[in-house]
Amino acid sequence: MDFAHDARTIELQQNLLDFMDSHIHPAEPVFAEQVAALENRWAWSSAPVLAELRAEARSRGLWNLFLPGEEGAKHGGAGLSNLQYATLAEITGRAIQLAPAVLNCAAPDTGNSEVLAMFGTPAQQEQWLAPLLDGRIRSAFAMTEPAVASSDATNIATSIVRDGDEYVINGRKWWITGAMNPECEIFIVMGKTDPTADRHHQQSMILVPRDTPGVEILRGMEVFGYDDHDHGGHAEMVFNDVRVPAANLIGAEGQGFAIAQARLGPGRIHHCMRSIGLAERAIELMCARVEDRIAFGRPLADQGVIRDWIAESRVRIEQLRLLVLKTAWLMDTVGNKGAHTEIQAIKIATPATVQWILDKAIQAHGAGGLSQDFPLAAAYAGIRTLRFADGPDEVHKNALARTELRRQAAARG
Repeated sequence: MDFAHDARTIELQQNLLDFMDSHIHPAEPVFAEQVAALENRWAWSSAPVLAELRAEARSRGLWNLFLPGEEGAKHGGAGLSNLQYATLAEITGRAIQLAPAVLNCAAPDTGNSEVLAMFGTPAQQEQWLAPLLDGRIRSAFAMTEPAVASSDATNIATSIVRDGDEYVINGRKWWITGAMNPECEIFIVMGKTDPTADRHHQQSMILVPRDTPGVEILRGMEVFGYDDHDHGGHAEMVFNDVRVPAANLIGAEGQGFAIAQARLGPGRIHHCMRSIGLAERAIELMCARVEDRIAFGRPLADQGVIRDWIAESRVRIEQLRLLVLKTAWLMDTVGNKGAHTEIQAIKIATPATVQWILDKAIQAHGAGGLSQDFPLAAAYAGIRTLRFADGPDEVHKNALARTELRRQAAARG
């Protein structure tokens, strides 16, 4: 395994680091103020500073970096490998609420763009992928449902029924990230087209424009009291006899589960590397805080327990980064299927590790760590959600253990 950066990655890395220092970090408080002042709190895309930053990112060639390989380059992406993009995603994680959106590399648009690039028809790509990659619209991925345990994706109960040249969609979804944003113009909806088929071939995915009759947003969901309005919120919504053309189906009937798995692999790398960047910033904030605060006659940095937290944070983040980079390298060399075990491992390890570091950073900040004066509390809430997003810890641990048991049994045989 060779994790050394090639010349292009180093050039992009230096470009992005400079952009973060000169533009992104100074704009973070400006962005927060502008979004808070909006009449519609979820219309964060209309914050003036975001448009300015996006124009600068485009001019620097820091746009659509996430879309990988030759297929990505064909659609206007950077065409980077997963390993090349990983280090850039980590840098954007240092300003996780702003930088990914500025570079047009924010979820769920990234995953939806990958789905359309891999499985969309030319007409679907022209109508929806092109404006997504141009940053003119936003999108959402409607899979999770309140009435079933969505940790088992085969439980998804929303119905997608063929009726002549149309499909009719009925169901209720929740935690649909980005759906509250009025610039979200398209939903990729997962539901069942054939409940009698094999459990992994019952589901399909279909494109539903936001303005289709029967699409209704019920409410915004909160995460530990945060409405996450600064990246479009999370919606509970219903589809009541929603009719769309049969041409809106992505792939063929019964391919929904397989498409979902293809979508989630790269997304987990993106989430994990951004989370590492967030953890690095938390360590910086923790170190600055403990050097500045005096308790019981000496700086907090002199306290043994604080030093233990700092040392453990450094060790854990270095271990995690190596695991994630190995996973990215495997995805590039043997494919997502060959890297399946490692993809599961980073999904298990990353949120827990970063959550631990954020917890210690909050503790080191005292009451300030719980407040809006520092980004730590909101970051903690966001990272905690990753233990559910793209599948809960327990599902990945069960699958990982099952694979390991089979591997060990084969070795003994």
